[in-house]
Amino acid sequence: MELSQQDAPLYDALKKHIKNRIVRFDVPGHKGGRGNKELRDFLGEQCMKIDVNSMKPLDNLCHPVSVIKDAQQLAADAMGADHAFFMVNGNTSAVQTMIFTACKSGDKIIMPRNVHRSAINALVVCGAIPVYVNPGTNKQLGIALGMSANDVEKAIERNPDAKAVLVNNPTYYGICSDLRKIVEIAHEHGMLVLVDEAHGTHFYFGENLPVSAMAAGADMAALSVHKTGGSLTQSAILLCKNTVSAGYVHQIINLTQTTSSSYLLMVSLDLARRNLYLNGKEMFAKTQAYCEYAREEINKIGGYYAYSSELVNGDDFYAFDTTKLSIYTRATGLAGVEVYDILRDDYDIQVEFGDIGNILAIVSAGDRELEVERFISALYEIKRHYSKDPAGMFDHEYIDPTVVLAPQQAFYSEKISIPIEQSSGKICGEFVMCYPPGIPILAPGERITSEILSYISYCKEKGCSMTGTEDMNLEYINVVV
Repeated sequence: MELSQQDAPLYDALKKHIKNRIVRFDVPGHKGGRGNKELRDFLGEQCMKIDVNSMKPLDNLCHPVSVIKDAQQLAADAMGADHAFFMVNGNTSAVQTMIFTACKSGDKIIMPRNVHRSAINALVVCGAIPVYVNPGTNKQLGIALGMSANDVEKAIERNPDAKAVLVNNPTYYGICSDLRKIVEIAHEHGMLVLVDEAHGTHFYFGENLPVSAMAAGADMAALSVHKTGGSLTQSAILLCKNTVSAGYVHQIINLTQTTSSSYLLMVSLDLARRNLYLNGKEMFAKTQAYCEYAREEINKIGGYYAYSSELVNGDDFYAFDTTKLSIYTRATGLAGVEVYDILRDDYDIQVEFGDIGNILAIVSAGDRELEVERFISALYEIKRHYSKDPAGMFDHEYIDPTVVLAPQQAFYSEKISIPIEQSSGKICGEFVMCYPPGIPILAPGERITSEILSYISYCKEKGCSMTGTEDMNLEYINVVV
């Protein structure tokens, strides 16, 4: 039977499975919730009943031949790809699969330095060598932008043996590179284009949004569908064109992805795809309307700057995702993380993240007008009660790295732990980052400088959550001997 986008084959198979009243002599041990009543009462009986193990009627993600295969193909068709793979280890596993597919140990890969930690972690594991393209920066906002197509072309010309170009599109802040141009340049030089599209699932289903990776001609794209597409947390989709071997990609996925794939996550991807295909235009038009209204009202407050497409320059800020509500806070005298904390602690409003100069609020059609108004009012009150002179605040997020060793070489080198204030001039042997957004301040193999140490100290002082180091308090750091 030929399937259409109105179908949800995995969802239908799970409904049929529940009706069949199968006797459960397999895992999981909670037996549909009977073995853990407290968890059943908390999550709901229906949820526990569909938390099942792979079996013939429900297919197997490690080797899909029926309903999972059909659900994945519907996702590929909906997004203009040749193949789609459901990922249950998060978008991290999708990003790492792209890199593992394109690169072997010693191969070069061109990428921006403001990538998510998952990309550099992949280099630690597989031994590929990064060729970093420094992203553009906006001096007013102090944030990293996208990659200039000209800078990518220069990196390709200097490294004609590179296997792939990885593009982070959009960035956490909603900033996009000229993806079509980058794809054109890379393909002219025989390189694959991999797109970390974690925050761009909606590009495939909304209108008046930046181009999606598949529409731009990229070879692979990693979509964190739970972020803007409505599936459950930790679910993602990896899209591929026929320019890569789908069979080989599947082998790479099976190197690291669990063999106990969650049907809760997979069915959420199946239903999210159907919902996005049928209702996405309306959903994201509503999201854009909420964000545009919020930007106008927040900018009337003064001090804050909710930025949008007016900053587009046709280069390293090629396009802006207008469903992102990115707000610059530093002119109020408050770091983004300070506003983040006040919103949560005093106003019971949880935004996505706060860094040293910005906050990001993730808005969707699932929000309500009253909540948008409450958020705007809270920002007004925070400015009235907490604003101060911004003099002396750190004015930029991104610091160009000095790479001395490849990430894998540095991470597995002999290291010693020293007080972080004594580490200037040393080679870092681990990661240092604020999470979220999870973009490394330092990665293994990079030179530690006084500027970086000042930035880390400032982030700690402002209350950023610092992660990545062996020392949980970041008082010591591992350096290469």
